[in-house]
Amino acid sequence: MDMTGKTVLITGASSGIGEAAARAFGEAGASVALLARRNDEIARIAGDIGPDRALAIPCDVSRYWEVEAAVDATLGNFGSLDVVINNAGVIEPISHLAHADPQAWSQAIDVNLKGVFHGMRAAMPAMIRQGGGTILTVSSGAAHGPVEAWSAYCASKAGAAMLTRCADKEGREAGIRAMGLSPGTVATQMQREIKASGINPVSQLEWTDHIPPEWPARALLWMCGPEAGDFVGEEISLRDPNIRQRIGLA
Repeated sequence: MDMTGKTVLITGASSGIGEAAARAFGEAGASVALLARRNDEIARIAGDIGPDRALAIPCDVSRYWEVEAAVDATLGNFGSLDVVINNAGVIEPISHLAHADPQAWSQAIDVNLKGVFHGMRAAMPAMIRQGGGTILTVSSGAAHGPVEAWSAYCASKAGAAMLTRCADKEGREAGIRAMGLSPGTVATQMQREIKASGINPVSQLEWTDHIPPEWPARALLWMCGPEAGDFVGEEISLRDPNIRQRIGLA
C-alpha cells in the first residue's frame, strides 16, 4: 500500500507494535512521527527510516500538553496529519483488586485510557480542518471480558474501545475514520511481563504462541486503505481468520 505524501503519528513507537508500525509505514512511503518516553530508541528508529521522513518526539501520553505539542510539531514539520495510531499502553499493575496499588492502577488508566483520549483530542481538530483523517487505536480482547489480575488493563482498554466508537459517532461526517485493532497476544516486552507474573492463563502461553509485531503493523497499514472501509467505527480482531486472509497474513 502506497502512503507517499501521508503523515502518520504513532504513540508507543519505541518498541513492539509501535516500532513495527513505524517501520511498516515508513517502508510504504509515509512520513512518520514517533512518540515515546524513550528518546534514544525512537531516535534510532527514526534514523533507520530516514531523517527527512521521520521525526522522533519524546512524549508521555499521560500528559495532554505533551501530546498536543507533539501534534503541533508533526504538523509544523510535515504540514499535515493523516493517521494517528494510539498504541502506547502498559499492562502493570498485574494484581488482584484487593491488593492493587492505587497509584499504579491510576497510572495505567492515565496511559491506556487518557493517553488515547489525548491523542484523539489533540489530532481531531487538525484532521477536521483538513477534511478528514484516520484514527486507529490498539485494543485488546481484555476490553470485552474480565481477566484475572488485569483490572486496570481491562478497564482502561474497555474505555479506549468506547472512545473509538465516540470518535466515529462524532467525527464520521467530518471525514474521521476511527477504528480499533485487537491483535491478540503479540511477542513483545508486555508478554514477558505477563509471563513473569505467573497469573491467569495468558501467562502460561509459550513464546511461540504469540504472533510477531509485524502482523498488527501490517494490519494497521491495511486499515488505512479503502478495503477496511466496512470496519469504520468498529474493532478488527486478528484472531479472526477471515480478517487475516483479507490482510494477507499467514
